[in-house]
Amino acid sequence: MMLMKAALPGQDKRFISTEEMLVWAGLVLTYPMFLLGMLYVMGSVIGWIIAFVIMLRMYVQTHRKYTPISFMVWLWLIAMLVMLVALLMAHSEWSLGLPQTIKSSIGWMKGWALLAIFPLIANLAQIRKEVVVRGVCIIAIHTFIFALVSLAFYIVRLPGDIFLSPLKVIGGPGESFFMVSFYGINPETGAGRWRFFTPWAPAAGFMACTYLVFCLQEKNTRIRRWAIAGCWAMLLLSQSRAGIAIFIMLFPLVIFSDKLKEPWLLICLGVIVPTILLLGEPIYNAIMDSYEAIKQQRPGSTRVRQALANIAIQRWQAEAPIWGHGIVERGPKMVEFMPIGSHHSWYGLLFVKGLVGAFALAIPMIISALYFLWHAQTSKTSQIAFCLLTVLICYSFFENLEILSYLFWPALLWFGFAFSERDTG
Repeated sequence: MMLMKAALPGQDKRFISTEEMLVWAGLVLTYPMFLLGMLYVMGSVIGWIIAFVIMLRMYVQTHRKYTPISFMVWLWLIAMLVMLVALLMAHSEWSLGLPQTIKSSIGWMKGWALLAIFPLIANLAQIRKEVVVRGVCIIAIHTFIFALVSLAFYIVRLPGDIFLSPLKVIGGPGESFFMVSFYGINPETGAGRWRFFTPWAPAAGFMACTYLVFCLQEKNTRIRRWAIAGCWAMLLLSQSRAGIAIFIMLFPLVIFSDKLKEPWLLICLGVIVPTILLLGEPIYNAIMDSYEAIKQQRPGSTRVRQALANIAIQRWQAEAPIWGHGIVERGPKMVEFMPIGSHHSWYGLLFVKGLVGAFALAIPMIISALYFLWHAQTSKTSQIAFCLLTVLICYSFFENLEILSYLFWPALLWFGFAFSERDTG
């Protein structure tokens, strides 16, 4: 505990609340938990543990006044409850039985529910923003160290997979969530490909982009540089095509997203936008050519992704347009038996929870993006939240956000900071 406190920002090394201590522990223990095969379990339950602490505090300290729950937090709470309603309706329509309904409801608690739980925690608990930033920086620095060690493993050809955690018996999305691995092998090239503490390599690219936004906010120059180096290591070794594009986009987004009211930026936009419209066709062709070139770097992966998307859309339209199928199903041999709708949040939502589920995610996402962008002009917290939400929106077209929420929960916590900041002035 002393080592954990030593890295806290500021002169005062004390935690201001139990909730803050739990958040700090959940961040700085990411790699220890991963190496023990416990990260999926910890990431899935820590939000509920903190929420229980808050409820217990409310029950015991009845005299204490709490910040009113933000309207935006209520929006996410209601939307995620709609996800649960869609799940229950689909299970009823398809007669999936009580045991499967209970199992799926637990899955909802470990997935979509976290998108509302963590903003609620930030709204109600005493947690300093700089503690979250420093905690994420520590993960990124640990990532840099892990990259060096795992590279050595790869160079001398030591086994990449270390062991499969026995915690797999509690159930989960798959073995990859419980596998402790230093590196993997790209089946298309035979070269090494790293996933770090995530279940697969593209998810590591996702976390590299998310962590970069946090690391850029670190005030300690030395820590910030090492943390950003860790983000770069995670991105490059994961070889995520989407991650590289989004990672590069983040630097101008962080710099300019809070300057939309600046006259010089409006003048630049007034010149750039008409130019793009006039040169629309060649620019569009160039972008599409680049996109196709990127996809052809790993044609097998692109083929599987497209096939999964086609199956999800066809079966959703034909079989369960409103409430979805209720559960994830494995695809055929042509998609390597991967879950239908995986690699894409929206196709997965349409297949499992139908139109209701898709709207339950789209509506709060769009409203939150507009909310953050508007307030980003006067609030640094909202600007960071806007950048984080942009990463989530972009990756929703490449990953299933539900099953990765146990990893990107620091971003969800930050959304709550931004929501409550505006309400409290």
